Amino acid sequence: MRLVPILIAVLVSGLIYAFVFERDRLLALLPQTEAQSSESSATGADTGESAQSQTETMRVVVQRSKARDVDSAVIVRGRTEADRIVELRAETSGLVISQPLRKGAFVDEGDELCQLDPAARQATVQEARARLAEAKSRVPEAEARVEEARAQLEEAEINRNAAENLVTDGFASQTRVAATRAAVSSAKAAVQSATSGLEAARAGIESARAAVASAEKEIDRLSITAPFSGVLETDTAEIGSLLQPGALCATVLQLDPITLVGFVSEMQVARVEYDAPATARTTSGSEVEGTVSFLSRAADDTTRTFRVEVRVPNPDLGLRDGETAEIRISAEGKAAHLLPQSALTLNDEGTLGLRLVDAETRAQFVPVTVLRDTPNGVWLTGLPETADVIVIGQEYVSDGVPVRPVYQELGQ
Repeated sequence: MRLVPILIAVLVSGLIYAFVFERDRLLALLPQTEAQSSESSATGADTGESAQSQTETMRVVVQRSKARDVDSAVIVRGRTEADRIVELRAETSGLVISQPLRKGAFVDEGDELCQLDPAARQATVQEARARLAEAKSRVPEAEARVEEARAQLEEAEINRNAAENLVTDGFASQTRVAATRAAVSSAKAAVQSATSGLEAARAGIESARAAVASAEKEIDRLSITAPFSGVLETDTAEIGSLLQPGALCATVLQLDPITLVGFVSEMQVARVEYDAPATARTTSGSEVEGTVSFLSRAADDTTRTFRVEVRVPNPDLGLRDGETAEIRISAEGKAAHLLPQSALTLNDEGTLGLRLVDAETRAQFVPVTVLRDTPNGVWLTGLPETADVIVIGQEYVSDGVPVRPVYQELGQ
């Protein structure tokens, strides 16, 4: 009973050895039909041809794109600036007698910000006005003296003429003629003196008027008012403080409209035009619209850029002075293609471009220029009006390689 299992185990071990170690010899002893041989040969040929075809032709995903006119805006990094900013300073000395206004308060044009103590300035004005009245009272007296001197001159000239006629007929002496001539000269001197007195009186009036104007101007300087409507950037001077000429009373900003300031490079300055529409987005998220109000004609000596200003309405004063902003200035449109950014590739020289499918269904590299980046893709120039762009598989083909395009809409 124990012999049979041993024989079976030996037989199984021999069969396993034969199939594992002597398999090739066993297959050679088996007969092979002609059909099986032909089928095996054909299968091998088809497999090789298919592999060769697959190696020569690469399947790629292609998007057919047509050029469209887009607004090629000039993008500038800049900042906001107050339309006007002024530091109001005292022109005369005096103690502040007005209650202070706190920073952030809105003021209108003409509002009083600082009032100084007039002290004795009002008395100075009264004194100047009194001197003006006195100077005016001297003018009639000076004019009367001029008239009197002229009358005396006329009388002296008459006496001189009469004496000269009498001396010719022998009725007067030469002494009388000389006396009348001396009287005429004296009368002329009196007229000249009286005229000078009149001019002095009139000059006194002008001097007195200047003194009155100066005293009244000094009174006006005691009140410091807002030159325009705006916002206080600083507190006004505290009551009781002494302001000397040049001391700061307050700083006022005008934020409506507000100005966006940027600097354009030499390559793009020719595309910016005066009064061109512009939009801007600040770092706080505000989006505003305005127009170009200034474009510098001279470049900055250091950066070789040109200053550009955009005026933007700011009625709610939402924009503040000094905010960073990205400014987009509208420029002349260009024909461009909107394509996914993933379609971009580089050639062996490192040039940025796309791979297209040409008329012979071969891959072709074309360099492009990025016009603008958007959430939907990138706007590119440098392509023909209609182009079959490889959007998937462009990294696995090179120029002149045959491809099998699969056209697909990618949401352009």
